[in-house]
Amino acid sequence: MSGLRALIARHGTIRLRLALFFAVMFLVLGTVLIAVIVLVAHAGGNAQITALQTSTIGGAPAVPPVNLVGPAVNLLIAQQNADNGRLFAIAWIMVAVIALTSIPLGWFASGRMLRPLREITARARTISAGNLHERVALAGAHDEFTELGDTLDDLLARLEASFDAQRRFVANASHELRTPLTVDRLVLQVALADPNANAETLRATCEELLASGREQERLLEALLTLASSERGLERREPVDIEAIVALVLQTPRPEITQQGLTLTSDLRPAVAAGDPALIQRLISNLVDNAVRHNIPDGAVTVSSAEVDGQAVVTISNTGQMIGPGEVETMFEPFRRLGAQRTGSDTGQHGLGLSIVRAIALAHAATVTARPRTDGGLEMTVTFPQAQA
Repeated sequence: MSGLRALIARHGTIRLRLALFFAVMFLVLGTVLIAVIVLVAHAGGNAQITALQTSTIGGAPAVPPVNLVGPAVNLLIAQQNADNGRLFAIAWIMVAVIALTSIPLGWFASGRMLRPLREITARARTISAGNLHERVALAGAHDEFTELGDTLDDLLARLEASFDAQRRFVANASHELRTPLTVDRLVLQVALADPNANAETLRATCEELLASGREQERLLEALLTLASSERGLERREPVDIEAIVALVLQTPRPEITQQGLTLTSDLRPAVAAGDPALIQRLISNLVDNAVRHNIPDGAVTVSSAEVDGQAVVTISNTGQMIGPGEVETMFEPFRRLGAQRTGSDTGQHGLGLSIVRAIALAHAATVTARPRTDGGLEMTVTFPQAQA
């Protein structure tokens, strides 16, 4: 029996196992029912024998009682046992026959029940990285199978979005890295092809190449920070958010003076758990974004506080009007408002908010962006409660 169970477990389908399970359960329950019936019949026969042994004559107890103990009673008991045995044998044979008959019926019924699962399997096998836009789209009554199909469709939608973002990231990163290399090569070719080149022109060429190299270093550093943040944190330690924000605000930003911006801060104690360097990069990117995407004589407001045991940093700025549909695209790599891909001529590559979101996810924090009614954004970062 154990060998049969092991064979079915290794090679049998769920449909076969369900059919055999129904048959075995029917056989077991039928046997129990027959045993109960036989026991009840046997008890009834014993009661009849006892009544005969103590039977009355003419309405009064027999003196002495009619004692049937002897060959007649033994014959009656033997007859009763034989009848019970035949009843049990015939009933059990009928149960066994019905149990065997239930196997094909169970096979058919389980096949009907498992048909949606086979449809899900067949459709899922046809979906690969090249056609993630397809869906299982299982129709029918809302049950566990349609719920499974909807869950797979949601998973495929997330995978499709992730693959699309990865393709855009690779294409944009390749473009951003290839463009300055092409420019550097052209600058060198022009300098070498100039027969009248002197030390001054060669020095200018070298300075231009050094500036281009520094720009590429910043891009590579941003890409490395983004990649390391998406891998998660190796260790966590208590981080004084108030001190980190104050340190970020002390960093000189010439754009504040150039645009005549007003920087206001309201810093209160708050503690989070994580990597101090990454958290500083997150806040610095948010402040840089608020300063860069501003208007002349605008304002930037930075605050930190602890709300319900969670560290909260809020950075808001004035600026252009932003539609609700544009907010999510701002967090994609190499994206900015009003352009599908940022150009290196601005000195920015559109990785700031992508790094912010990656660092926040690594810290299990949430970043929310809310367009202001009079223009600009309000960015809020909420860190989870730091464990003692």
